[in-house]
Amino acid sequence: MKQFEYVITDPVGIHARPAGLLVKEAKQHESKIMVRKGDKSADATRMMSVMGLGVKCGDTLTVTVEGADEDAAAEAMQAFFQANL
Repeated sequence: MKQFEYVITDPVGIHARPAGLLVKEAKQHESKIMVRKGDKSADATRMMSVMGLGVKCGDTLTVTVEGADEDAAAEAMQAFFQANL
């Protein structure tokens, strides 16, 4: 299992467009990818779950990646967050 934390820097947080991009990126990997904010967590391949976290600018997310391609998936997800959120 791989895990990393990321502080959201996008001024509007995670809304429909970045949530859709996040889901698209997560679906490219075999591993199960979970996003957690506080005590709430969401499957990164489910857009409504991700949006349901209510992520705002400045929030810290914990991303957990577990599965066959977890090393590559965690690296790709971390790069996605840095580039888009």
